[in-house]
Amino acid sequence: MLMKKILPILSLLFLAAYALAQEFPQATIKNKHLQATLYLPDAEQGYYRSTRFDWSGVIGSLEYQGHQYFGNWLAQHTPTNPESISGPVEAFAPIGFEEAGPGDPFLIIGIGMLRKPDETPYQFMAPYEIVDAGHWKTKEKEDEVTFTQKLRSNNGYAYEYRKTVRLVPGKPELVLEHHLKNTGRRVLETNVYNHNFFIIDEEPTGPNIVTKFPFPVQAEGRGFGEMIVAQDSTLVFERPLEAKENVYTPDLQGFGSSSEDYDIRIENTKTGAGVHITADRPLLKFVYWACATTACPEPYLQVTARPGEEFTWDIHYEFYTLPAASASE
Repeated sequence: MLMKKILPILSLLFLAAYALAQEFPQATIKNKHLQATLYLPDAEQGYYRSTRFDWSGVIGSLEYQGHQYFGNWLAQHTPTNPESISGPVEAFAPIGFEEAGPGDPFLIIGIGMLRKPDETPYQFMAPYEIVDAGHWKTKEKEDEVTFTQKLRSNNGYAYEYRKTVRLVPGKPELVLEHHLKNTGRRVLETNVYNHNFFIIDEEPTGPNIVTKFPFPVQAEGRGFGEMIVAQDSTLVFERPLEAKENVYTPDLQGFGSSSEDYDIRIENTKTGAGVHITADRPLLKFVYWACATTACPEPYLQVTARPGEEFTWDIHYEFYTLPAASASE
């Protein structure tokens, strides 16, 4: 009964995503194995114009061998809603928020200078006023798109942030390449995480969606031990999540200090679609969140760039299919 309720919702989400793909500025990249649609930063007409997530590299859809990995996870898309977004999107922690007074600006890389309205602590779901979004430039090729944001503020923060979303020639692999150059006089010190809004083949979040790690995983939090359990190195759902349910842990444990532990596999065991995620920087911390329409491992990285320095990091997504026997079990 529950599945009958959730499946129509997911179908509507993908129909909505198709309509959105025709409405907002976008680019399509492809190689022999993959095809992906990316939404482009645009302060007036862009798919995402809010203040939680990086405006660059938003992936509306990605297809591999007939399998679809991303799409709208909310029933209704609103560009100014802080969480209304799609794909492996990233979010930077604010810089200079604590020292800013009411009405003063603070910085979030990938968005720009925002205004602090009052003394209320920072809230990622608050729609802050954008004071200066910097200047965005997009360069498109057949198999990659490069997004560049340049910003220079009056309070000493300045940077050039470049993200390239690239498909590896001849492979079912997507790479997010990041370059952050500090062109100002103040240190850029923050962290960044990837929310990874996976919706694999419209599968509702439940026992058919598993997340695997290279280490014995431990987790406590909302729904853990009841709706979702850790079995050695795998997170497994005990049952499908209902429409208003979600699971959450702010502090998934088990990883070490090496970048080798930034190694995640998410699989839809029903349809046989999987993705393997790796990076070249060590994990700072790990959050996991899921609701009925999307499952989201959220790995964090530390980012520090002193004046004149450049900080880089790459994240790789390798898409694959499971053996027929595994997918049918």
